[in-house]
Amino acid sequence: MNYIEKLGRMAEVKGKSSLYDDLLIRMMIDSTDAIREYKSAAPWFKKLMDAFADGINYYLYKHPGTKPALLQHFQPWYTLLWTDGSIGAINTADIKVQELASLYGNEKAVAMETFHAPDEELNGSNGFAFAPSITKDHHAILYINPHVTMYFRPEVHMVSEEGLNVYGAVTWGQFFIYQGFNQYCGWMHTSSKVDAADSYQEKISSQNGTLTYLYEGKQKPVTVKKINLQFLEDGILKQTTINAMYTHHGPVMAYCNGDYLSLRADNRIMNGLIQCWQRNKARNLADYQKSLDLLGNISNNTVYADAAGNIAYWHGNRIPVRNTSYNWNRPVDGTIAATEWRGYHPVNQTVHILNPANGWLQNCNSTPYSVAGSNSPKKQHIPPTWLPMLKISAASMLCVC
Repeated sequence: MNYIEKLGRMAEVKGKSSLYDDLLIRMMIDSTDAIREYKSAAPWFKKLMDAFADGINYYLYKHPGTKPALLQHFQPWYTLLWTDGSIGAINTADIKVQELASLYGNEKAVAMETFHAPDEELNGSNGFAFAPSITKDHHAILYINPHVTMYFRPEVHMVSEEGLNVYGAVTWGQFFIYQGFNQYCGWMHTSSKVDAADSYQEKISSQNGTLTYLYEGKQKPVTVKKINLQFLEDGILKQTTINAMYTHHGPVMAYCNGDYLSLRADNRIMNGLIQCWQRNKARNLADYQKSLDLLGNISNNTVYADAAGNIAYWHGNRIPVRNTSYNWNRPVDGTIAATEWRGYHPVNQTVHILNPANGWLQNCNSTPYSVAGSNSPKKQHIPPTWLPMLKISAASMLCVC
């Protein structure tokens, strides 16, 4: 089901009510890009994607009684449609699917009265790390407490003859441990609210029957892509075609207060998938930091501990460099070059802390706690959930539930 969603084909299973959810995905995640990247991938990485697809297809071959809802054969490039381990890693800069439906579902776009703020989340995952200086046996301790639905993220121990030995939580449909540990280090991801996507106010008009948009005082052509969507209705598979608009910022997703809104976001990036895999193979802090340098983690914070006694926290990972003269919490002017992204912040420019003097750190989703020098954590309610404890030493690993 996760890959049916990432392929933008959920309406083929659930019906027309999912049509614009599919359109949203198809406008942001282009399968042709995933296919191209798969074909050009490094041999070692292509081998992983091939093996993962082969395993799924072999299972279907050996279990003819298993009837997939839609996908009868798993393609190796599917993994490049979903390159983040989070449950819902799609970032739309707060543009809602209802706004997309209003724009593309009627002959004339319906103006939204206000730009919606994101809904507040009242729960979240937790990560805790304690340094050897404050633990009884002088080894680092990492607590991993992911808040997910019971069926979404199972625990597994993955071992291979090529040296993989890693334990933790996996997300259905991905071939890496998302939150967990190997012999040398452990990591916990919490959902980050770091701003990694933006919407742009576009001035779109029709020039002699051709759609154009204003940029730096000139009219540029709007790219129009025909997106064919299928949906199930009364047991019959039907089809509709949407003429989706794009500017150089990205897909045009909404119409708000007289402006069209385009979206810039890195919702699919091959370095994200590579980074997820390299974490599983990290042997020390230097290896883990090297994986972070790929800047592929779009939606997560990281709480870290290792056998050498290091503890660390990184707040987000892939963060655009922006002109600070503008309010990026709201849509920005897309007609000027001043609002363009200017690359990405290297890890040393992001919020992070390594081996804080107080000897511990904690994170609950987007809010980092334990500034170096603090002696007691802020009070917060932590629901009584399963809380695995990982004790890391150079010689042994112990997980106590």
